Amino acid sequence: MPVSSDKEHVHNRIAVLRAERGISRRELATALDVHYQTVGYLERGEYSPSLHLALRIAEYFEVPVEVVFSLRPFPRLGSTA
Repeated sequence: MPVSSDKEHVHNRIAVLRAERGISRRELATALDVHYQTVGYLERGEYSPSLHLALRIAEYFEVPVEVVFSLRPFPRLGSTA
């Protein structure tokens, strides 16, 4: 059984934010005090973060939480939608 159903899936931009800032998964994991594999699970959508972790991620990137996480897929970069 999958970790979360489609109804419970949380989309995120963690990989995009990391790439923009040149931060490795290990660096982010260390800053958040989580295992580096957790960052990979989050980025691939295999794991939805707790509210506490989601807020810490947003705080780390200095953006509102809704910039990082969404219940709907984010529009593709460069799209007009």
